[in-house]
Amino acid sequence: MFDILQSAFHDAFSPMALSFVLAAIGLNVHYGYTGLLNFGQAAFCAVGAYGMGVTIASFGFPLWLALLTGIGCAVLLALLLGIPTLRLRADYLAIVTIAAAESLRLVFSTTFKEYFHARDGVSAFTSEFRSMNPFPEDMGSFLTFSRNDAWVLLVGWVLVVVVCVLLFLLMRSPWGRVLRSIREDEDAVRSLGKNVYFYKMQALVLGGVIGAFGGFIGGLGLASVQPDSFNTDFTFIAFTMLILGGAARIIGPVVGAILFWGGLSLIGSVLTKLSTGENAIIPASLMSSDQVSNVRFMVVGLVLMLLMIYRPQGIFGDRKEVALDAR
Repeated sequence: MFDILQSAFHDAFSPMALSFVLAAIGLNVHYGYTGLLNFGQAAFCAVGAYGMGVTIASFGFPLWLALLTGIGCAVLLALLLGIPTLRLRADYLAIVTIAAAESLRLVFSTTFKEYFHARDGVSAFTSEFRSMNPFPEDMGSFLTFSRNDAWVLLVGWVLVVVVCVLLFLLMRSPWGRVLRSIREDEDAVRSLGKNVYFYKMQALVLGGVIGAFGGFIGGLGLASVQPDSFNTDFTFIAFTMLILGGAARIIGPVVGAILFWGGLSLIGSVLTKLSTGENAIIPASLMSSDQVSNVRFMVVGLVLMLLMIYRPQGIFGDRKEVALDAR
């Protein structure tokens, strides 16, 4: 039982989970606070990760310049997606973003192979980051995490705290109140003389840059950036985490991501234990060990369906925060 809980703890706070935390925080800016239906958050994470990885691995840029390149790529992507769509209805942005995310994934998989390395992905870009690791080399494992993972987690969680504090201040400023008003009724905001299009663009850029931070952490944690890591499932899992924790709440996506990955790992470990070994409770005719990975998503999906029925606002959210005026 201890091993199961230890595994769940590890997955809940792993660098990959932390990558989703930042992606979900970015979505919270888009959907939770502004009402923008961005179904392509994976694209912002991907351009951030590839912008960092390619500039280091292929061009030898220093880490700080590579990070700025990834941020610049996320800003450029937000402008390219937002300029033609943010004056239209919310569903147009949803269509454009999900198409852009899938198109970028295919571009990274099939073009410029000397830089993107197709499905093998980009690697050999973490040496400078790991050279700054303050943890001693003989530290062994720290709470089930390796020395390199511990360094990524330290940087990542500090980044999460900084981003959350920044958003807390922004959303209580006049700028943040305008975003909330746009989510509720953008026509009313427009009638007061506010440039709704400009505010939406700012929110799209900010959430996209935070998503790029998630790409940075994921890439540094895995020491590789691969296109299949940024498929459509990535965005919808991040949305699930956001809704689970509660939209338009600073802490919502953070808690939602931790609970999702921890719960997914816990359910998978329990199902594996119940379906394997001499004392297996679940017969092989009902579920084999090879089917555990799919069944655990079915169980999590059932739990989320019940959550949407009985508490659609999530754990910390307010029911009105999930109501969207998609005009």
